[in-house]
Amino acid sequence: MEQLEKLENQSIFIIREAYRQFRSVAMLWSIGKDSTALLWLIRKAFYGRIPFPIMHLDTTYKFKEIYEFRDKYAKEWGLDLLVYKNEKAIEDEVGPSKRKFECCTELKTNALKEAILKNKFKAIYLGIRRDEHGIRAKERFFSPRDEDFEWNYKEQPPELWDQFKSKAKNEEHIRVHPLLGWRELDIWEYIKKENIPIAGLYFAKDGKRYRSIGCQTCCEPVDSSADTIDKIIEELKTTTVSERSGRAQDKESAYTMQKLRSLGYM
Repeated sequence: MEQLEKLENQSIFIIREAYRQFRSVAMLWSIGKDSTALLWLIRKAFYGRIPFPIMHLDTTYKFKEIYEFRDKYAKEWGLDLLVYKNEKAIEDEVGPSKRKFECCTELKTNALKEAILKNKFKAIYLGIRRDEHGIRAKERFFSPRDEDFEWNYKEQPPELWDQFKSKAKNEEHIRVHPLLGWRELDIWEYIKKENIPIAGLYFAKDGKRYRSIGCQTCCEPVDSSADTIDKIIEELKTTTVSERSGRAQDKESAYTMQKLRSLGYM
């Protein structure tokens, strides 16, 4: 619990510092375990009344359970929910039947860019973790993007002794990653400790469960009998299976993920 308290305190500090610096911010909520844990931390940081929008990028290919969970808790928690779609790409029938790279670029990356420009957000909170994917290990807690929202992974600011580059140049946009130092196991232990509601897709049914959720067309369940949070925690202590092993592999390769993220992907 001491480790969770340290992680929680650091995350809440980063959340408050980002809001103090940028004000015009939003949080990206995928409805997955990490972003829901981040949303919980943001609610705690602002004593239950979040002073900025919570944004969901709707590709139209999400699990129905995701939409149901989103709508239920957006209402229950009084969120200022902003649902954004890349309408032109959807009209042009961009989707998972085409290359996953194009689908993610149009329905997620470009949708996010449009939402940022339309709403003039200076910074966006995201619930990514370094241990989730090798490319995300290159990230920073305060990660600058250029005027085209592109990420230069070769020129990331140093973050030593909890000293963060929390101020942006005029042309920069900042991605804020309060969960960067958390592990998958930490997230689940925190969910248990705080009794955080979580989408039912994560719990095993008929010997299968999802460890990572997003678009239904890009996710496959993994073999598992973990149908409670306690069982998920115990499973994670011994598993050798990658967290994102159930995601579409042509999107998950290091080269493709780095290319997607350099263009502004989450």
